[in-house]
Amino acid sequence: MKLYVIDTGFFKLDGGAMFGVVPKSLWARTNPADENNLCTWAMRCLLIEDGNQLILIDNGIGNKQDAKFFSHYYLHGDTNLDQSLNNAGFSPKDITDMFLTHLHFDHCGGGVDYVGNENEKLVLHFPNAKYWSNEAHWKWATQPNPREKASFLKENILPIQESGHLNFVPLNGESPFAQFDIALADGHTDKQMLPKIKYKDKTIVFMADLLPSVGHIPLPYVMGYDTRPLLTLTEKEKFLNEAADHNYVLFLEHDSQNQCCTVKHTEKGVRLDRTFPLSEIL
Repeated sequence: MKLYVIDTGFFKLDGGAMFGVVPKSLWARTNPADENNLCTWAMRCLLIEDGNQLILIDNGIGNKQDAKFFSHYYLHGDTNLDQSLNNAGFSPKDITDMFLTHLHFDHCGGGVDYVGNENEKLVLHFPNAKYWSNEAHWKWATQPNPREKASFLKENILPIQESGHLNFVPLNGESPFAQFDIALADGHTDKQMLPKIKYKDKTIVFMADLLPSVGHIPLPYVMGYDTRPLLTLTEKEKFLNEAADHNYVLFLEHDSQNQCCTVKHTEKGVRLDRTFPLSEIL
């Protein structure tokens, strides 16, 4: 099995929204903001090559939204989804499985494209892939609550089902993938899925939005975007203790500086141990 970091670019989000009730004087130590109080965040995905399977976990924000939409997020960076796939030696048609941790636009927008001069048709970016969600989260995303509605864009989601490529992961604890187990987290959004990848003698956990960055390791550092912040706090505490106990490698989707980290037990609770690129363990 081989693993590849797939960088899809950077965007900006309000620092206060990303850290909830934590004062800026604290969160700015790890995530400094610009003059508009915006912090830079990665949209870092992971590609698993195993025999005939090529599994991509999340796919970034995509490029099909209009200029007004993108003006809110200040997209930047030297690479994008297809360039990063190409650097790894692959193209979108090679992907066999598109695993979506959840259906917020910055995690799934790259999976569907507009085609035609007038954007009259939506097609899958990965035409040969099975797209994986779960039934509970799919219902949550396609019948969104008012708070999350702006994050669940129908043009990112509905074409997956209409194409016949939608598959649901069972929620009984059995993963359809030999390469990883799946942990569920409900605080950020309902039934977010976190792959726990078995790699050599290590467990690499794709953290999605349970832990966006190393700056979010202390328990109160919970995003304002989370629908159930107290539940996130409980889920983080349980997971971080498990990660420290078993020396998990945490793969960080949104940390603009750090690809991976480990955590350790301290007198103040679980804290950062060290950061490193994924290549260090490959």
